[in-house]
Amino acid sequence: MMRFTGKSVLITGAARGIGLAAAQEFAREGASVTITDIDAEEAEHAAGAIRAEGLKAEARRQDVADETAWEALVAEVVAREGKLDILVNNAGMGFLKSVVDTDIAEWQRLMAVNLESVFLGVRVGIAAMKERGGVIVNVASIAANVAEPLFPAYNASKAGVAMLTKAVAVDCARNGWPVRINSLHPGYCETKLVADAVGALGEEAAGFAAATAAAIPLGRMATTREIARPLLFLASDDAAYMCGSELIVDGGYTAI
Repeated sequence: MMRFTGKSVLITGAARGIGLAAAQEFAREGASVTITDIDAEEAEHAAGAIRAEGLKAEARRQDVADETAWEALVAEVVAREGKLDILVNNAGMGFLKSVVDTDIAEWQRLMAVNLESVFLGVRVGIAAMKERGGVIVNVASIAANVAEPLFPAYNASKAGVAMLTKAVAVDCARNGWPVRINSLHPGYCETKLVADAVGALGEEAAGFAAATAAAIPLGRMATTREIARPLLFLASDDAAYMCGSELIVDGGYTAI
């Protein structure tokens, strides 16, 4: 299947994890992919591996919380590719701390990376797409749907992403702008972000990981490709009638 031949795709936080898996899948289906990440070396390594398959990928360093950098990046992609067809707001961070153990600096940094960056990306993305059309996929989380006492800041940020997605999707639809916007809600996935967050619990890490796996009806965390494929569905024409929707991919975690 080559659903994205000739499409220009921009994915944030794509040097690893779900973002990288999505970049690989988009490129394999014909897209020209721009990978961004705060770690420029890792981003270039990821893009290089995609190019080694004979596919199209570029890498750029990006601090997703930097408004000016967003505007310059999208302008560069449009100048290079002639358009921006698909934007995936994937970059994120997380930590496991109760609300009483989270300080204001940690809260503000997480909100800047997880929520404000999506606001900035959506705003510049719509501006680039509203004349000729496009798709925006915001990567939220089941943390937007289910509370977890050990990550209230993450819960709040991802719930914000979900509701922001709905508001801007309806705004585009009612204005007649041909920009589709939906959110993807992954469950627990085999990523460095999850591994690092759980590992930071120290002696409690093994117990938390075991309890989490036991709570997933399928009995395991997702692979990054198992999350990336539904993401590509949201970006494809197969999802043409989805507007402000939440697509949950969690192995049944929220079904019980």
